[in-house]
Amino acid sequence: MAHIVRFHETGGPEVLRYEAREVGDPGPGEVRVRHVAVGLNFADIYFRTGLYPAPLPSGIGTEAAGIVEAVGEGVTHVAVGDRVTYTGAYNTLGAYSTERLIPAAPLIKLPETITYETAAAMTMRGLTSAYLMRRIHDFMEGDTILLHAAAGGVGLIVSQWAKLLGLTVIGTVSSEAKAEVARAHGCDHTIDYSREDVAKRVRDLTNGVGVNVVFDSVGKDTFDASLNSLKRRGLMVCVGTASGPIAPFNPQILAMKGSVYLTRPALADYIADPSEKAALAEELFDHVGAGRIRIEINQRYALQDAMQAHRELESRKTTGSSIFVI
Repeated sequence: MAHIVRFHETGGPEVLRYEAREVGDPGPGEVRVRHVAVGLNFADIYFRTGLYPAPLPSGIGTEAAGIVEAVGEGVTHVAVGDRVTYTGAYNTLGAYSTERLIPAAPLIKLPETITYETAAAMTMRGLTSAYLMRRIHDFMEGDTILLHAAAGGVGLIVSQWAKLLGLTVIGTVSSEAKAEVARAHGCDHTIDYSREDVAKRVRDLTNGVGVNVVFDSVGKDTFDASLNSLKRRGLMVCVGTASGPIAPFNPQILAMKGSVYLTRPALADYIADPSEKAALAEELFDHVGAGRIRIEINQRYALQDAMQAHRELESRKTTGSSIFVI
């Protein structure tokens, strides 16, 4: 008997239920995957609270790694016994499970250099970091970035990737412990946003110029500071809303801040093309497999402890990546 975590109503972590279920045979275009490890991401909270709507009752989680146990008609790019990982959005919802049916299209074959746990901890964060570093902006050696949540899962990968490109990284954190983690993974400077004026510190660190790019995964609480940290014609990349949605604003503010740019990208649009997804995954796996980028799994949970995992993630007690081990 397989098990799955579902929610029958939106709300806090207490709505999550650990349930038994039968998993049948895959239909056309589907596979059955036995999970070894499952990723925990902030996007999961958005589904649970209803910010990202899903028909109820609903499974939760969009990222996992495991072994293909059966394939349906028409599936050709994976076979029984293949080691795979996946991430996505609605087409992969339901990853918090021991075994499941899933469309074959999102599956990515894992090289032997990448473990299941590493894959579950980095497929979404790693591909997000890959498009941020390789598709969003034409970085030049010596550019400076401001990276919010620098000790988080994406933050630690972006910091390391940025150093490979010769960038200067300023990271925001909420404690000295997280600052140490961020610095150990490539941050040149850290700012404790709980007690420091972020934009002022950025100006001090850049001789008043500001940064080329801001990666902001926090949202409402950091929006103004992010805009105020940009250099003239800099780029603000809104990649999440951990503190809540950004309030409506007059686009004229972008001109007033120095003709700055703003974008709100989504991973789905950077992996929709199979060839582009394959290229990003190949570069990510190459860096991780060679040890140039380290994936830090700092929290491991049992699937039945999903409520606790969500509470700790929401309270910002976690660093690096978190996974469920099956």
